[in-house]
This record gives sequence, C-alpha cells and structure tokens, in this order.
Amino acid sequence: MNATSTGALLLCRADPETVRPLAHLLREQMLLVRAEEWSALVPEGKPWRAGGAEQDAEPVDRVLGGWATALAVGSTWPVLALWWDADRAGYTLAAGFRRPVGYVWLTDGTPVGEDEAMRTFAARLGLDPVLDVQALEQLTRPDPESDAEARLRGLLAVLTGTGLALPAGLSPGETADRLRSVAAPPRQVDRVEWAGWRDAVRVELDAVESSRVGPWVRGPRARAVAAVQLAAGLPLLLWGARRRSGGWAAAGAVLLAQGALGLLYERARAGTP
Repeated sequence: MNATSTGALLLCRADPETVRPLAHLLREQMLLVRAEEWSALVPEGKPWRAGGAEQDAEPVDRVLGGWATALAVGSTWPVLALWWDADRAGYTLAAGFRRPVGYVWLTDGTPVGEDEAMRTFAARLGLDPVLDVQALEQLTRPDPESDAEARLRGLLAVLTGTGLALPAGLSPGETADRLRSVAAPPRQVDRVEWAGWRDAVRVELDAVESSRVGPWVRGPRARAVAAVQLAAGLPLLLWGARRRSGGWAAAGAVLLAQGALGLLYERARAGTP
C-alpha cells in the first residue's frame, strides 16, 4: 500500500452537533465538517501508516471500517466510511448492531464486491428501491471508462437524494493531506480530540440522555419516577420489617435505593459543566 496516495472520509447521517459527542470516543484527532444534512469526519492523522513502517501498516479499509462500526453502535444514525489507496477503493456502511456491508473496486474500476451488498446498502439508507438501486447496480458492472474514484463519485451522486453534499475539495481520490488542508480553517469546522476518560464518560451519559430513554434518565419524568419510588419504597420497607418479611423489605429497599440514586444522578448532572 502506498500511504501517500491513501485517503479516507467518514460520513455520518446526522448534523455535527449530534456527531461530535460520539466522535470524541474514537480517540482520534479529526476535523468535523457539515455536509448539508450529513456530517463529514476528516482524519488529521494517518493511523493506517503505523508510524511509517509499511510492512506493519494496517489497511485503510480495516481502520475506517472499525471507526464506522464504533460510531454506528453508539448512535441511531448510519455511518458511511469511504476509503482509497494505490490499489483499491471502496466503502463500508455501518448501522447499529447490524453487520456492516461494503463494496470494493480495483484502481481501474473493476468491481470485486457482491451485488447483494449494493441492495443491502440501499435498503439500510432508505433509498429508492427502483431508481437508486438501478444506479447503484451500474457501479457493479464492468465499465472501462470508470476508475475507482469515478465509482465512489457515482456512489455519492446517488446519496445526494438523502441530503448529502460534500464541501468542495472533499472528494474521493484526494490524499489524506489534501483532504485535511481543504477541511481546515477558515472553513467552519470543529476539531475532535480525545480528552480523557472523564470526558468520555460524560459523552456516554450525554448520548444516553439524548436517546429515547433519556426522559426516563433525567428531567421531569425521571424525577417523578424517583419520587414515586421513594414514596412507595419507604412504607413497603417498614411494612416488610414489621411483618418480618425479608422479600417485601428487600423490595422496599431496592425502590428506596433506586429513587435516591435517581435524584442524586439528577443533581450531579445538573451541576456538570
């Protein structure tokens, strides 16, 4: 693999404000750029180079696939990893806990993936099952006029219907250095950096609170549940103690503990900067 011709992009189907907290957990320095209704993460480093030792370098597709999977598992939106090097180019789509799907082309555009991958790709992104699938299937057929970069551009063209529009200069085939320079200021970007485990835990809590279970973890609904648990737990504990019923007393103690922890969590998070 010729690392100097290698490049990669992570595309998230969410706005930068939503992507930023989870992107911190990758523990990689990246530039976060808005791509209309999507977001693009541009790696600042080159982890696939493994310190410049080519014989020890991890393939760029493996690195990007791992990042995409990690982001998708912790989110409700899909993540598309695009990558290319001197020999091949391709993509990996990760969505939740489902098995990632991907496709590969040789540098001259020769397809070496499975056609079913494109249909799965379309289904997971909610693309048109007729027009979009036909356009994607064209990318899996021999075409001497289309190299690997053209195949990836064709893939991105299909995704414009989902609200994806990459900023000028962020395109397949560019080197990692070129992508980084294009994404860097004065363009509106955020830098994503690892800030330690304390911030990582805070990010995880933020992610939980912003999910569908969030209202039951923090806020008026969570406080109401905690109050009910305390109100029910104390008399139940006392009643179980008087009746010498270990089961009822234990149930009351559990309710008391859950209610108290809920209120303590609410107070602790309210004081978190």
